[in-house]
Amino acid sequence: MIKREFQIDDDALMVAFGERLGHLLAASEGAISVYLQGDLGAGKTTLSRGILRAFGHAGAVKSPTYTLVEPYEFTDRILYHFDLYRLGDPEELEYMGIRDYFLPPNICLIEWPERGAGLLPEADISLHIEVVPVGRVIHLQSRLPLAL
Repeated sequence: MIKREFQIDDDALMVAFGERLGHLLAASEGAISVYLQGDLGAGKTTLSRGILRAFGHAGAVKSPTYTLVEPYEFTDRILYHFDLYRLGDPEELEYMGIRDYFLPPNICLIEWPERGAGLLPEADISLHIEVVPVGRVIHLQSRLPLAL
């Protein structure tokens, strides 16, 4: 298990960090689950925007708070961005066929993964974004060999 911390001073650096991580994800094989944790407004969606940029997405990235999931289709992969903040019961994930999203070669970014406890696969990469007096600190844990 790899454990690292990164100081992020502003939104531009958060997007750049996400883009760097996105390039590593694009080069990886198989299904990948990425947990994005942190308080409201910590930067989870901003980080997701950077990851999506690495795959070539140039449009807006919104948090799928009300739809639960937003798919982004690329040439050889689909990236699913989940926001489970408003999930009433983890069993709702079962009704939407949650297991199908985690099939290879899909990548799943999951905000508020603790709300889907028991139905989500173990995280390949877990990012906890902590708000600090100057910017953010990203606490990364990864089961994948990442050169960040």
